[in-house]
Amino acid sequence: MARQNYVFTSESVSEGHPDKLCDRISDSVLDALLAIEPNARVACETFATSSMVVIGGELGLSDPMRLRDMMGHIPQLARDCIRDIGYEQDKFHWNTCHVLNFLHEQSAHIAQGVDGGGAGDQGIMFGYAVDETPELMPAPILYAHAILRRLAEARKSGAEPALRPDAKSQLTLRYENGLPVEVMQLVLSTQHADPAQTSADIRAIVEPYIREVLPAGWLTENTVWHVNPTGTFVIGGPDGDAGLTGRKIIVDTYGGAAPHGGGAFSGKDPTKVDRSAAYAARYLAKNVIAAGLAHRCTLQISYAIGVAEPLSIYVDTHGTGAIEEAAIEAAVARSMDLTPNGIRTHLGLNRPIYARTAAYGHFGRAPEADGGFSWERIDLAERLKSEIR
Repeated sequence: MARQNYVFTSESVSEGHPDKLCDRISDSVLDALLAIEPNARVACETFATSSMVVIGGELGLSDPMRLRDMMGHIPQLARDCIRDIGYEQDKFHWNTCHVLNFLHEQSAHIAQGVDGGGAGDQGIMFGYAVDETPELMPAPILYAHAILRRLAEARKSGAEPALRPDAKSQLTLRYENGLPVEVMQLVLSTQHADPAQTSADIRAIVEPYIREVLPAGWLTENTVWHVNPTGTFVIGGPDGDAGLTGRKIIVDTYGGAAPHGGGAFSGKDPTKVDRSAAYAARYLAKNVIAAGLAHRCTLQISYAIGVAEPLSIYVDTHGTGAIEEAAIEAAVARSMDLTPNGIRTHLGLNRPIYARTAAYGHFGRAPEADGGFSWERIDLAERLKSEIR
């Protein structure tokens, strides 16, 4: 029997956090290549520090001339990302920072396994779903994201000109009978414009938005608020702390409520099972819950480089399952082609849909009309139920 009464904490970071800025640039490079060719190969890493962005990794297009032409557009693409996020600081400005591009053509030794339909690397990937929220996501990470997204909307609309792009949130929720009922601790640190602004000033700005986002009754007289607890937070973004692609993998997934295979997502095309199989695992776990087979589900898939079929499928329903886990595992295997090609086809992943995933989580978002967040659909639930034997 799973624990019913406990507290659990998750954190999120904003689109202006240095690591998330790097994720955004890497995924924008990916989108740009996929817009040219659906089978483009991308493994793009970005590093950002004061007044500088460095981009490296490997790219692959079937036409070498188009690839060379694309290389010339990379610096401007990075600047466009920085401008959209909102950085116009003296020591980190979209128009004046140095952008160094060290991307190169994909290794033929990596390509040989992928071109044959195999996985782009070995690894283990996890998916998770739980029915404590309508989105079938753990509540702490879902609402930590929601707070920062709402503050970004207020900042970018001009409603809150004092706010700046870099921010972090953290929620400690109290669970009672297995459901979240109260915020015990709330941490919000946001970059701001004026050094004279105090923590109390910033709380007065952000509190109405936080109350707007969180479910009614969760903020109580017991809730402890920590808003800009260190005081002044004017120096932010890559000028305050260096950023790197793929360094927020728990923020990107389930906020620590589920295992993680260790592979980052951003900057990787969908032949990389680090990304595509993690999306498939979320899709399957979510559909297990939607099918009524469990209230909570962790699902693991494993792969070997150059091998198409997954090596293993593992399901844990944490004592909440309506049937045995082995029966769910067998139904999963029969319900979806889990080869890399099968995942990409089923979820429509060979499209420029990735820059939007770079902040506020890859999971718990609504499926979009152009195929974005397709792994959040629950259209496999009936098939899963029909495959139970």
